[in-house]
Amino acid sequence: MKKRNTKIILFASILVIVIGVGISTSNVFKFVKGYTLYKIHKAYAVSPKPDKPVEKNQEPKALYPVRPKTGENFGELIIPKLDATLPIFEGANENELAKGVGHYGGSVLPGEKDNSVLAGHRDTVFRKLGEVGKGDLLIVRTSAGEFTYKVSKVRIVDKDDRTVIVPRPTATLTVSTCYPFYFIGQAPKRYILVGYLLSSKLAMK
Repeated sequence: MKKRNTKIILFASILVIVIGVGISTSNVFKFVKGYTLYKIHKAYAVSPKPDKPVEKNQEPKALYPVRPKTGENFGELIIPKLDATLPIFEGANENELAKGVGHYGGSVLPGEKDNSVLAGHRDTVFRKLGEVGKGDLLIVRTSAGEFTYKVSKVRIVDKDDRTVIVPRPTATLTVSTCYPFYFIGQAPKRYILVGYLLSSKLAMK
């Protein structure tokens, strides 16, 4: 009887060991299979294509790749209020002002950010400029396009006032002429129109 019990216990022990090894082997197999499939999937998975990178500090295209030379006619000033179209020349010396409106070379060109300054004689091109005031339009056409400014301020300053040509944070057009308009001799003042850029129609390149 004792021998028989011993055999039963031995058989049960072997059976438990076999079952345990079977279960363990099955789990190990499943783990190895899963891990292998994961690695294969990771190796051959197609990563999504990243968006096209944006170039940092990309400079906008220049409105004027070539700057006009002194004395060159590079555009025209249109004053709808006066039904006038006036030629613009680079430079604001007597040679340029004798031919039309002069562009002060130390300022930006029309359409560009900052202060673009134009000047003209009160007894020629700007004879009727006093009729133009706040709310009126000033249009400049150049090789870069058409730029429309709206007069936001009218100033009368001394002839030596340098605030006329100071830089501006936005695209601005400043138009200057001598004042009073009917003064005999060298006029002591300047009549100033200051306009902000209202709209732009860039030329097709």
